Amino acid sequence: MRTNRRDKNSSYESIRSSEAKLVTSSPAPRAGKFKRPTLFHAIVLCATLVVGLPLARDAAAAPRAAKDDALALVQLNGEPLATYERTKPPKGKKIDFASNKARSYRAQLVELRNEYRAWLRKNVPGAKITAEFDISLNAVAVKLNGATLDQVSSTPMVRMAQYQGHYYPNQADPAPDPDLALILAEEAWDVDGGQATAGEGVKVAIIDSGIDQSHPCFDGSDYDLPENFFGDKNYTNNKVIAARVFNNQLNRNGYDAEAVDDHGTHVAGTVACNYQTPATVNGVDISYAISGVAPRALLGNYNVFPGDVESARSEDILNALEAAYTDGFDVANMSLGGGSSGVQDLLTIAVDNLDRANMVVTISNGNEGPGPFTVGSPGMAERGLTAGASSVPHFVGAPVTTVPDGDYGAASGDFETVSADYVYPLGVVEGDTNGLNEACEELAPDSLDDRIALISRGSCSFSTKIRNAEAAGAIAVLVVNNVAGDPTAMAEDGTPNQPIVPAYMVSLNDVESLIAADDAVTTIGSDLSYVQSSNANIMAGFSSQGPTDVRFRVKPDVVAPGVNVLSSVPASACEEDPEFVLAKGCFAFFSGTSMSAPHLAGSAAVIRGQHPQWSAAEVRSAVVNTAQRGVLLDYQDAAPVDDVNVVGAGLENLLAAVNAAVALDPVSLAFGGVPSGSGQTRTMDLTVTNLGDGVSTYYLSISGQTDNKVSYSVSQESVALEDGASAVVQVTMTATRGASGMQQAFLEVKDSPDSDDSIAHAALFTLMK
Repeated sequence: MRTNRRDKNSSYESIRSSEAKLVTSSPAPRAGKFKRPTLFHAIVLCATLVVGLPLARDAAAAPRAAKDDALALVQLNGEPLATYERTKPPKGKKIDFASNKARSYRAQLVELRNEYRAWLRKNVPGAKITAEFDISLNAVAVKLNGATLDQVSSTPMVRMAQYQGHYYPNQADPAPDPDLALILAEEAWDVDGGQATAGEGVKVAIIDSGIDQSHPCFDGSDYDLPENFFGDKNYTNNKVIAARVFNNQLNRNGYDAEAVDDHGTHVAGTVACNYQTPATVNGVDISYAISGVAPRALLGNYNVFPGDVESARSEDILNALEAAYTDGFDVANMSLGGGSSGVQDLLTIAVDNLDRANMVVTISNGNEGPGPFTVGSPGMAERGLTAGASSVPHFVGAPVTTVPDGDYGAASGDFETVSADYVYPLGVVEGDTNGLNEACEELAPDSLDDRIALISRGSCSFSTKIRNAEAAGAIAVLVVNNVAGDPTAMAEDGTPNQPIVPAYMVSLNDVESLIAADDAVTTIGSDLSYVQSSNANIMAGFSSQGPTDVRFRVKPDVVAPGVNVLSSVPASACEEDPEFVLAKGCFAFFSGTSMSAPHLAGSAAVIRGQHPQWSAAEVRSAVVNTAQRGVLLDYQDAAPVDDVNVVGAGLENLLAAVNAAVALDPVSLAFGGVPSGSGQTRTMDLTVTNLGDGVSTYYLSISGQTDNKVSYSVSQESVALEDGASAVVQVTMTATRGASGMQQAFLEVKDSPDSDDSIAHAALFTLMK
């Protein structure tokens, strides 16, 4: 049972086969500092290889073959089929085993091997042939049984004899990081230097709750001594080069920059965890080694939530931003949020000005969704790079089975888990949410005695609903998710007297079959496993949506992974033995737009590393205006979603961003609120900049208009620019009388007038009031 975390080859002489061996609600997190931690368990899932000839690239690390004087390979005279003049295949083909030439020659090789077999039986009677080969070698394998190589090769029929070697599976490349794969991060690294230089030398400030610099993700031993350390050196190393604290003016409470809370360390790991850091959750290995989006970037700890502080003042955040800028940081990440002060919101103005001063500022869009107008400050900043959240297709869960044939996976979280298999009848609590009761009110006494309750996620906290099921006699609780995708970890609400029965979440996909299994014998297994699913790129229901207030700007700018993100947390957040944590590190799954923003910060670092001459605005455009459209799915039914105030420009694509050919400023165009009866025309300027080499001509057009009563047009169909040059074009919105609702379209930029694909796109939006 667990408690609440916050309580605390060179070539070898021979080949042999090797068998492969398997070793084996709250409806949303709140914006900013508040998060929904997911300390999942996992089971070891390490695969080895079936090995023939070892891979040369791993020769240095692979064990050398040991000679086995009990076994030999004996090569006989005569070429094998692969090299014999009359049977070797033509270029690009394979051996034709059915041909008369191949059949005839194979018969000759069989005869030669039989002659050798007879000779061996007569002259070395103890030796036995155990295998025969004729495709790549004309040879036999011999069990020597005390004989020597000289003895088994002392005939003119033998060309060569060698002891067999013992071979070991080469270390497989670690399984792909499913998080980075969604945004094509590793492919982007390969454009210029690979992981060894991804973000190298770029400084990213984490304005959050601190960074545990002792974590293996931030081991600085492989980094050069920086020119300067900033702040408290007790919390810095060669990778985390700054550690400052900002709290309530003069910091009268005496806080330092130590990472007490886990949020900032998790965010920092997503930005720049060292390449392929082995991850362990609650003492069990995850089956892939994690990396930050920019694994060679340098980090700064600008702690605005020190100690047990749960909120920061505007001045704390402004002080942190300006200190980071003064300290020479290139990117600042703010996974935080609060209420908006409208068009004059000073924090958003500060963000805009820092962007103009060439610092990229990435921001979480907020966790107040679903629904429009839920973006707060500073996410609403025009020149902030603001992130919405989508799903990473993995989780760690317990097996749940129902008799006769139900098989499910259930995610754990802050609540108790089973230490031995639980086998009890399933008790379905019927209701109005996908057929289930949300259990936000008291349930009938004794109605769930000695049963595993099945209830729905919904309008009250997980603690409340699980407590109510427990009070009705439930021996354990399964909470069905109310949104599409994988189950996620459930967090306690912090109230006294938390429930003590084991509780898990299961997927909405399973609701119908689980309801049908009412009263069936159900087992919750104690052995947990790491699962990669197919539930990628589903928008988080909690992800805040635009437009912004007053100006009605499109937000988020772009979407990045933010559900079930695995990253680092401080050692104090783990329950394992302290010595183990110190050696292996501590990791957890978190969800929130707080987890999306650092993907953008890491991406900005990679881009700045590859294109140091690009301005902050150009970096921001590269991320936003090359995003992938058409891949993000609705959180309710997994249908495609293209509403720009839900998904922005789309899912970020780092490979496209590092290869961006053109920058757009602004990255989206919002024409404000237009009275539906006014019939207005409004025009905005758009700056187009050539990011490539040499003269390029860009072709401009409009696509995806949602209503013929609102149309968009561009002042010219093409623009030719020298490398680095810019031009201003006008985009016009025309609304006829009676137009209503939220109207959107896209400006498309192409490198050929006949191309089907854009090299950049910008969202256009008008709110008809």
